[in-house]
Amino acid sequence: MPGDMIPKEVLESKIFLIRGHKVMLDRDLAALYGVEVKALNQAVKRNMERFPPDFMFILDKQEAQVCSRSQFVTLKRGQNIKYLPYAFTENGIAMLSSVLNSSRAIQVNVQIMRTFTRLRELLAGHADLRRKIEELERRYDGQFRAVFQAIRGLIDAPARKVRKIGFTPPDKTEN
Repeated sequence: MPGDMIPKEVLESKIFLIRGHKVMLDRDLAALYGVEVKALNQAVKRNMERFPPDFMFILDKQEAQVCSRSQFVTLKRGQNIKYLPYAFTENGIAMLSSVLNSSRAIQVNVQIMRTFTRLRELLAGHADLRRKIEELERRYDGQFRAVFQAIRGLIDAPARKVRKIGFTPPDKTEN
């Protein structure tokens, strides 16, 4: 939308699919909100009752390594993780706006919620498209099956003895 603080492509690139949920990581949210990761996590820890497991969870080491984007060339990917990051679902991100009560956090949250809604609509569109394709396959699969059966019938049909047209002289070996 015009006037958005953050380009939609940037927001979309920060949404990951982890454990079957679309989530954003604490470090990305902190950067978007303009706060330190430590400050964001402290605010969350002070309000843990607002963040049940379906709103937020801690990544395990393997998940954290996959999501790690180290800016240091000398370190191997994922080995610079000191604390395992929090992953916030859409509901958890909405709850963050009540914990981080700055005007920037509220504006960024509005954009994030719009991005999640747009992604959900996009996925719903793909589901409709998939259903239509499956329907076409079922409909046309039957028609193609009939064509292939007809072709197989022609191929498998026993060869008929072909009669020659015209005069055939008698066999001369009988003499």
